[in-house]
Amino acid sequence: MDSTSFGKGVYMTINNEQLSIIIPAKNEAEGLSLPLPELTKLYPDAEILVVNDGSSDKTESVCIDHNVRVVTHPYSLGNGAAIKTGARSATGSIFLFMDADGQHAPEVILELLSMLDKGYDMVVGARRINTHASIGRCFANSFYNRLASFMTGHRIEDLTSGFRVVRARHFKKFLYLLPNGFSYPTTSTMAFFRAGLAVAYVPIYAGTRAGKSHISIIKDGIRFFVIILKVGALFSPMRFFLPVSASIFLTGIFYYSYTYLTMGRFTNMSAVLFISALFIFLMGLVSEQVSALHYKDIEGTQRRAIREEK
Repeated sequence: MDSTSFGKGVYMTINNEQLSIIIPAKNEAEGLSLPLPELTKLYPDAEILVVNDGSSDKTESVCIDHNVRVVTHPYSLGNGAAIKTGARSATGSIFLFMDADGQHAPEVILELLSMLDKGYDMVVGARRINTHASIGRCFANSFYNRLASFMTGHRIEDLTSGFRVVRARHFKKFLYLLPNGFSYPTTSTMAFFRAGLAVAYVPIYAGTRAGKSHISIIKDGIRFFVIILKVGALFSPMRFFLPVSASIFLTGIFYYSYTYLTMGRFTNMSAVLFISALFIFLMGLVSEQVSALHYKDIEGTQRRAIREEK
């Protein structure tokens, strides 16, 4: 439900494109009181859209007090669902996403936009290593960054940062891939890379959040890991299936060598390992063809969008 229609102006970038600032929020009345005054002061003509994800506190009232547009979910649908609602409701041709907890400095937005004007399709505010919330999260994010970099074939500096600016026409094509939970940055980053879209990173300092985090390190950490594998398997299947197939095949070789030297025979387990490796490899080949068709559809959509802009 669109509760108010304030803040419908637009900020113009160098290329005269319209900017929408989208902020997902759940029980962030305290956190929103920090960035909203700065955003309305620094970008008075921007469309500032807060998606109130079924908050039980005064989140909606804070938004109305600061004359920004707010869209309210009747109950909590999840951070990713709030991002999708914001993307569908925003009117700008450029989306800027930021957290509602006050960690992201509004003055950095211009730096992100300047990189976008250089031809990038997504610019991510990459948190410096000494600004992560805890050592555990720093270690987890480093692991996810390395895994996602391997799956996509591109260096990913901050996979889970929620501070990013994107071209709306590209981002909307991947809405169906985005989960309703806290993993939208993971999915969108990997989708952009695998679709051949240019992604840049700008180092930022993340401040101390206001209030309590809604992210569970274990629960959401496992979810991030699964999503990395799922999106990687969708856009680059052989990077997932080939290492698995190769590891099982090598296990079969070592096991067969052991049984041949000790018992002088080829065992059923060796046969199972070799057949499993072959099946997984063939699954990867088929998945690669399916992925190619998916990518072909994306390219077609991009060409149509370019023709429409002209």
